[in-house]
Amino acid sequence: MADPMTFPASPEHPIDVSIVIVSFNTREVLRECLQSIEREAGGLSVEVLIVDNHSSDGSPEMVEKDYPSVRLFRSDVNLGFGAANNVALAHTRGRYVVLLNSDAFLCPGSLHLAVAHMDANPKAGLAGGRLVGRDHSWQPSARMFPALWSDAFVFTGLAGRFPKSRLFGHFDRTWADQSVASEVDWVPGAFSILRAETLAQAGFFDPVFFLYSEEVDLCRRIKQAGWQIWYWPDIVIIHIGGESSRQVKTLEMSSTGAQLILWRMRSTLLYYRKHHGSAAWFAKAQETTLYRLTALRNAFSKDPRRIARARESRNLVTLMRQAWNDTSGGRISPPRPW
Repeated sequence: MADPMTFPASPEHPIDVSIVIVSFNTREVLRECLQSIEREAGGLSVEVLIVDNHSSDGSPEMVEKDYPSVRLFRSDVNLGFGAANNVALAHTRGRYVVLLNSDAFLCPGSLHLAVAHMDANPKAGLAGGRLVGRDHSWQPSARMFPALWSDAFVFTGLAGRFPKSRLFGHFDRTWADQSVASEVDWVPGAFSILRAETLAQAGFFDPVFFLYSEEVDLCRRIKQAGWQIWYWPDIVIIHIGGESSRQVKTLEMSSTGAQLILWRMRSTLLYYRKHHGSAAWFAKAQETTLYRLTALRNAFSKDPRRIARARESRNLVTLMRQAWNDTSGGRISPPRPW
């Protein structure tokens, strides 16, 4: 039986799309992701490259057994998102590169539309589509670059309270008509399509970011190189992982949740230091002040929920202090894996 992941390519018909997937213990959704590629790749020459971040759930074995033509790269450690992508990016041969999360699935026509849009828009260096959940509920899909003032609106909840405001809803563009194609600052890493020449000019992911902010940094460098970033809503991608959260929404932090928050804080400091210098200190001070005020506001309540909120806010102050120390104020990245 023919390998289900073999798609036509020849010297006369070069590879249209190199699809790069990073996987870490996501065997079953990875299988679903690969099945969606099978369905949608017809008529295009496609290669699939997977970087396994030292999974222990049998993910690489499943790929080797069921999809032998996939180019599989096994890492002995968890490299994080950006550095793992870089492993595969160095081996891509397509005129376009699609970055696809292992928990993201191509909807009908999405891959062909992505290629057609890039062909029709030569100034587009990178683009994304509309991200939705399994129930087709909207996820933030096109965003603006972080700024201290828009961060404050997110952390204080004003962005969620006034989503239709161009001011408060700036970061996630919640004020915009999501059915309208737009040039934006950056798109989430769950799905994006890039030109090979754009990557050659702007470079790959900066490996200082283990998780979070790596796609923001890449999009900023792509725009600085003179390319455009686009959001095309007719490209629909099901993404079951949930968007990266920039605010704490639970009252009790698990150890895993605390780790993710610490990683997000480290990446925030690294990003601000790299692109805005001393603003890294103000980013730390702003977050810390907001957490302390929240802790103070709830400190004397007898309501168990408010007591928990105060305790969590104090924990967040501690985590930000650790993130600042770990990164020397956003100047260095801790040894990988974080």
